[in-house]
Amino acid sequence: MLDVLILRTMRNLDGTDTRLLRALARDPRSTVVALAQELGLSRNTVQARLAQLERGNIFLPFERRINPAALGYPLAAFVHLHVQQQKLTPVTEALALIPEVLEAYGITGQADILAKVVSEGAEDLFRITGKILAIDGVERTDTSLAMHELIPYRMEQLLR
Repeated sequence: MLDVLILRTMRNLDGTDTRLLRALARDPRSTVVALAQELGLSRNTVQARLAQLERGNIFLPFERRINPAALGYPLAAFVHLHVQQQKLTPVTEALALIPEVLEAYGITGQADILAKVVSEGAEDLFRITGKILAIDGVERTDTSLAMHELIPYRMEQLLR
């Protein structure tokens, strides 16, 4: 339902909305005043547009991207979980309780869930995957280490 609302809202974005979103993609910390100056708009226009975009669920929850390595978690891995389908919801809930699991997606293909996990190193990753395997409903996992982030999260290209 929310996805339908977002798609409907995306069709209603005009050039001003797109320019505003591109400016925010370049500098998410921009103030309303700075955005107004950069885009040649009034502060009230920018504020009203931002409020409208917010109501349209265009913005994801805001959280600054923190480098996990700075917190002592330099090793990132992608864990493919093969789960019993009838236990997908409780598996997801249990997965969310593991702090080192940063993201998880339901996927198609051989696996059912793809989780991005960070760890202190190989031994710690072994501990974390053990916790994942201990979740009732997880049948097995396959793990791939992230060697280097080649393309960081980006949005501006889609807004062009």
